Amino acid sequence: MTQAPTPTADTVRRLLHTLLKDTGAATSGAGSAAGPEVRPVAATGAYSTWWVGTRQVLRLAPDREAAVRQRRELRLRDLVRPQLPVAVPTSVAYGEWAPGLTYTLDSKVPGGSAEGHEVSAVGEADLAGLLTGLRAVPVRQAELLGVPRVAPRSLEALRRAAVRAAERLAEADEFDAARLHQLTPPAAVQLAAPPGGAVLVHHGLADDHLVVSADGRVRGVLGWTDAVVGDPAEDIAGLALAVGAPAAVRAATLAGYGARPCLRGLWLARCDAVTDLADRLSGRGDAPLPLLRTRLRRAWEAILLERVTEELRDEAP
Repeated sequence: MTQAPTPTADTVRRLLHTLLKDTGAATSGAGSAAGPEVRPVAATGAYSTWWVGTRQVLRLAPDREAAVRQRRELRLRDLVRPQLPVAVPTSVAYGEWAPGLTYTLDSKVPGGSAEGHEVSAVGEADLAGLLTGLRAVPVRQAELLGVPRVAPRSLEALRRAAVRAAERLAEADEFDAARLHQLTPPAAVQLAAPPGGAVLVHHGLADDHLVVSADGRVRGVLGWTDAVVGDPAEDIAGLALAVGAPAAVRAATLAGYGARPCLRGLWLARCDAVTDLADRLSGRGDAPLPLLRTRLRRAWEAILLERVTEELRDEAP
């Protein structure tokens, strides 16, 4: 099989030129007579992603598997859009940039990343609406689009891996390994996902997929290619990594989730954060260390129940 070329700025300009000539589709933003300005977007994961002017984003699938996921994403965005109180990107043009490899030109959702903006109390209500909307999407319709069903992860297996990772972090003076003792083996079993609770899960809320405005409102959700039908606690975990454990638990509670899925999501996030940082310090993975340390801190922020318990323990004679 012939390897597809790596997209370059010239590749993007040629594609946009062809798009304008064939369809008359409008692109926006600064540019010259040769077309709008194009520049790569940093840290874009599996896709080659480019800013087109100031108000559009072009994503190119690098292989056929990514192309399949992108086709599914476009259909899924249309399915979820009516259910959500926040924006979902809209494709203004779609096609193939190389044989069998797709692209989508999307309108930019205004705002910044949750990694760089604090979510306000009203923003937490936006997150609650997001979780509520995801639960309202008909699972059968999502599966008919090709969204895979994924079994819940074993929290006990994650706990054991996190305990080992925490010991490595403690040796590096990055983390107090005793904090993981809060999650006992019986508690991990009790927090197992109940059968029959699968919903549509975005599965990528911890990345720069939450669009937050300067006033702390959540304005949009990007990156739907990893969506699955599965454990809703995974999205609560993603929010804990992105906006902090207290805000994530408050949003999930507002969305109608009880204590078990909230606590399960909290501990999924904490175990993942510990393991991801330990793996990165061991040379595995390429995620930025400052980001992983920030996610560790956010996931381990005490929720209200933990703060009350600590205060009662401090007041005990």
